Amino acid sequence: MLLAAEATTLDARLTEAIAFFNNEIFWSWILIPLLVVVSLYFTIGSGLVQVRLLPEMFRVLKSKPEIAPDGRKAVSSIQAFMISAAARIGTGNIIGVAVAISLGGPGAVFWMWMMALIVGAASFVESTLAQLYKVRDSSGYRGGPSYYMERGLGARWAGVLFSITILATFAMVFNAVQSNTIVGAVGNSTANVVSGDGWLLPVVVGAVLVGVTALVIFGGVRRIAHTAQALIPSFALAYLVLGLVIMVMNYQQIPAMFALIVEHAFGVREFAAAGLAMVIIQGVRRGMFSNEAGLGSAPVAAASASVSHPVKQGLVQTLGVYFDTLVVCSMTAFIILLGYQGTLDGAREPDLTQHAVTAMLGPWSMHLMTLIIVLVAFTSVLGNYYYGESNLEYLTNSSNAMFVYKVLFLTATFLGALGSIDLVWTLADTTMGLMALVNLVAITPLAAIAFRLLKDYTEQRKQGLDPVFTRDRMPDLRGVECWDPEGRTASAAGEQTSS
Repeated sequence: MLLAAEATTLDARLTEAIAFFNNEIFWSWILIPLLVVVSLYFTIGSGLVQVRLLPEMFRVLKSKPEIAPDGRKAVSSIQAFMISAAARIGTGNIIGVAVAISLGGPGAVFWMWMMALIVGAASFVESTLAQLYKVRDSSGYRGGPSYYMERGLGARWAGVLFSITILATFAMVFNAVQSNTIVGAVGNSTANVVSGDGWLLPVVVGAVLVGVTALVIFGGVRRIAHTAQALIPSFALAYLVLGLVIMVMNYQQIPAMFALIVEHAFGVREFAAAGLAMVIIQGVRRGMFSNEAGLGSAPVAAASASVSHPVKQGLVQTLGVYFDTLVVCSMTAFIILLGYQGTLDGAREPDLTQHAVTAMLGPWSMHLMTLIIVLVAFTSVLGNYYYGESNLEYLTNSSNAMFVYKVLFLTATFLGALGSIDLVWTLADTTMGLMALVNLVAITPLAAIAFRLLKDYTEQRKQGLDPVFTRDRMPDLRGVECWDPEGRTASAAGEQTSS
């Protein structure tokens, strides 16, 4: 008992120290200002691409993939979208929003919305660059920030640094967040059934999660893509329907809810209490954790897609930011603000969504919410795995290293089920911020290339063409491995998207 108490005290002190660094220094004075300035530069430089080409984002989802070197279809545009959505639409949408509201108040939702609109341009730039600098592998393509750092900037060291950072962030820390969330959700549903000192449930849930995850990740990227494509539409639809039911039940309170969000976003009370900064930080941080724009993770999935022009996947991934934040995250916020009957006391409360749904629809809905949370967290685990795998392949082609990575990934999945919720989320904030910092610094000087690609794309669309890019259109670009004229022209004929 004494050792357990000492461990708990050490855990609390470590969490407090990391949280102080995150809130008072790193996010407040470094990352958020950088993210805003860089995203505004991308917005202006691209001519407001995240709004101007919104209809085009839906059109390019229909692109068909080419045939990979192993004789099977490469990952399609929509499958790459689903892989990134598997990581995006996870605990950040349900638990992360709940944490943002419990710590930052309703005003955090407003800043989450604002940042989604601005950082959509950052998502476009990073994903377009990932497509341009991708490389071939047996199942199609792979790439991401490490590749455009090395090939576009000529900075191999930066690529190595990013790969190590994303391995630590997604494969280890974020993965622990997902398994920790699954345990918490299952615990809420089984609170009246499971008794004891509380150690058995995390062990059982962690073991089951490891087993199911292993079955998928040993099947490769296609199995991950197919699993995500099968699961994401079903649970997203179920969750949105659940939220719409609660909104209809409380339709008279909707105007007051929006007024509350805006009031707290600029509230006199928050400003007077020196809490306005916390409101903004929580909104931006939880938004980045959820939609991943500027983080550098979504470009890993974007690079795997087989498309005829790099801009196509840049547009698709921007659409992913909107769907994640403006649709799914907003629904979580509406459920909490309309249905939660407790008080927000500034403590971290990850279970707000489940409690709000239960208060509105009855005890049965607690179990439905548990199922939804388990599914979103599980698909996030799969997306996290793919991000780590792709970046490990950048560092080494060793099959032994890949096997060790899978074992470590599954170990982190299990340990996350046993960990402290506060420490796990605080570590996630830190590693996510470091990863975003490296990526934002890299894509800023490369953004001009993305703007050139966008201009090439829009000029072809004005001519009534389905845009095709080949590297001879911009022969001055260095480090471009794919997009050879003969290969891309032939494969692009197979896409046949409507113009």
